[in-house]
Amino acid sequence: MRGLSSKQGLKKSLFLAFALTAGLSLAACSDLDAMLGDDTTTGDMAASDAPTAGSGFPATAAPVSTAVAGGAPVATITPVAIDAGADTGTAVNKTIQSLRAQVSGLQSKLAANSAQLGALRNNGAGAAGAYQEAKAHITTRLQVGTTRGNPELVAEWNTAQGQLDALSANINSLNALGTDVTNDSSTAHFALNQISATFNVSGAVDEDHRQLQLLEDQTSQTIVMIDRLLKEVSDAVQRQTAYVGTERSNLTVLASSIKSGELYGSGSSALGLGGTQSAGAGTPLVVVRFDHADVDYQQILYAALNQALQNRPGASFQVVAVSPTRGTAASVQIAQGTARRHAQDVMRSMTDMGVPATRLAVASTTDPSATTSEVRVFVR
Repeated sequence: MRGLSSKQGLKKSLFLAFALTAGLSLAACSDLDAMLGDDTTTGDMAASDAPTAGSGFPATAAPVSTAVAGGAPVATITPVAIDAGADTGTAVNKTIQSLRAQVSGLQSKLAANSAQLGALRNNGAGAAGAYQEAKAHITTRLQVGTTRGNPELVAEWNTAQGQLDALSANINSLNALGTDVTNDSSTAHFALNQISATFNVSGAVDEDHRQLQLLEDQTSQTIVMIDRLLKEVSDAVQRQTAYVGTERSNLTVLASSIKSGELYGSGSSALGLGGTQSAGAGTPLVVVRFDHADVDYQQILYAALNQALQNRPGASFQVVAVSPTRGTAASVQIAQGTARRHAQDVMRSMTDMGVPATRLAVASTTDPSATTSEVRVFVR
């Protein structure tokens, strides 16, 4: 056992990073009311306070379970009972007592951190459930049809974002817990190395070595449980981070849907309606022909952008205003101005759908074959 522990280094700190991968990778608006012209804001939900460690550890400890909402245990941490041991009166035994107190403190922290992980998991599950409920209400209302910028849906959207903010706060608490558990792991490895070194200190009696051997075994078990808890925390952070990243993007698109009163990505086909067509190979991604008022192009535009960003997540887009060349010089100039306004409208729709403005460029041109104002979207 000593030979094995002497080869173990201090455990490296675990870096828990945020990941954001989505078809439309964009930051969500801080508040939908602000996006629609209102100043109402929604506050972050605070994560629950972490339980504190007790002053001591019982001789016989019950298992500590971490569980998610619904009561199903996810991981069980069974603390090790640290035997007191008799005082032999030697200087070595004084060192043993100090090491034993240190390992007992780690066991107390292990129990408290395990309980905190269970609480944070429950908080995360509750926030995710409330978010999905609000999102489902919005989606249902949009699916059956509603007014543009419906204030009831705006309130639901703010509720959904508040729950995502609560999940973000929960991730921060998990990260802090992971740092704490990582430090405990390093402390436990250091204690194990000290125990191994104490075997070589002169002036010990046989009872001292018996206590050292027992404490060495108990410390090794403590390290195994701390590392298991660390893995549980890391997994929870990765799952919640990926979930929040995806849903932030979905919520941005949902905000645009509320603004227009139409559910984007609902699967309805608008091919050929309102002068819109999807592009084939070697042609623009989308061509929007403004041959009448109120051209409905958002559904096709959203579907095309979503597909393009799935294939190339870092893609940028060029929005080209195309005007016909027929008629007098004055009419051509008027057509060019109209095409530019339509291009600006399309760009605004794209940013509402979540495309960053930094990925958009606008240009204008004329086309003798064009019969009306057009906007062509190209992938760059």
